[in-house]
Amino acid sequence: QTSMKNMERELVCPVCKEMYKQPLALPCTHNVCHVCASEVLLQHGYLCCDPPSEPSSPAATPTTRSPRLGRRSLAPKPDRLDRLLKSGFGTYPGRKRGTVHPQTVSFPCPACRRDVDLGERGLGSLFRNLTLERVVERYRQTINISAAIMCQFCKPPQLEATKGCTECKSSFCNECFKLYHPWGTQKAQHEPTPPTLTFRPKGLMCPEHKEEVTHYCKTCQRLVCQLCRVRRTHTSHKITPVLSAYQALREKLTKSLAYILSSQDTVQTQIAELEETVKHTEV
Repeated sequence: QTSMKNMERELVCPVCKEMYKQPLALPCTHNVCHVCASEVLLQHGYLCCDPPSEPSSPAATPTTRSPRLGRRSLAPKPDRLDRLLKSGFGTYPGRKRGTVHPQTVSFPCPACRRDVDLGERGLGSLFRNLTLERVVERYRQTINISAAIMCQFCKPPQLEATKGCTECKSSFCNECFKLYHPWGTQKAQHEPTPPTLTFRPKGLMCPEHKEEVTHYCKTCQRLVCQLCRVRRTHTSHKITPVLSAYQALREKLTKSLAYILSSQDTVQTQIAELEETVKHTEV
């Protein structure tokens, strides 16, 4: 157990304190989640590119595919460099065309506490650490296999749990699940989930990235997940946490309902007067 805990510490992102998701290898040899790195750069005023649709690997780059290619100099010729600079190649927001000095992105590494230079491309110049990602996946599978979850309602000897219920926040074996979810009752509508020891409430999932939504975009008036938040489409939009947006909307609806209820007597009086006027007009 001690060795497993020590291994788990090595698989935890230094920013979110959770296991790595799509880890990126920094030039200082440390790793950080892609979403965490994007959020850190956004906090420091950098514009982040969209997440890559497919994982990139150093083995797939032309420089490392062949030793002969790796020894070649990839620097462009002077005349080609001049043409690229004059044409505005590699421009970014806030930079004028034709300027020679590119903007370099500095990333504060949370592990070594140093500012790491990512170059002009920022996160686009980093490679996804596929080896570390596979290790995290295998570690999770090992934990799930080794840690058997027992039914919480069986009489001794307990049977191994096969189903879980988020509404009941409990794990059941097949017989106990049928017993505590009898047909024809409201509990029979509970959807079974894989057994677990930590039940989290069901949250809305992003249909695009299959991640739980955590923020609300006031400009688009829609819920967004962490990956949606760091995309360029929401760069200048007003984004707030879901809880803050919920409380603001609830206060607005409460005030509207209070105004409607306070005006109800006045409206009923006006309706009665109009009905009397209609009768008088008909007569």
